Amino acid sequence: MAKSNLEQEFEWLLKAHKMPCMEREYRFVPDRRWRFDFAYTGQKIAVEIEGGIWNGGRHTRGSGYEKDLEKYNRATIEGWKVLRYTGRTMGQAIDDLNKILNK
Repeated sequence: MAKSNLEQEFEWLLKAHKMPCMEREYRFVPDRRWRFDFAYTGQKIAVEIEGGIWNGGRHTRGSGYEKDLEKYNRATIEGWKVLRYTGRTMGQAIDDLNKILNK
């Protein structure tokens, strides 16, 4: 899958902060086509970079929002921690990941 500009920026942030590489487009359940943008599979930590929130993108419209809810709820049932960020908030992901990984 093609990387969005936000996903490329997040990869740059990971590298700039010397964070361990995350797996891209990780399919976390075999019976669905859902994928996480980024994942530490061993720790079951996922990061989703949500685009289009200010211009009526898929994540903010009814059907897309409900599909996201289904995906994130299933992830929780499967034992995943899912962290969600926008382009403006993804810098916080580094601090949040450090807190989780260094517990």
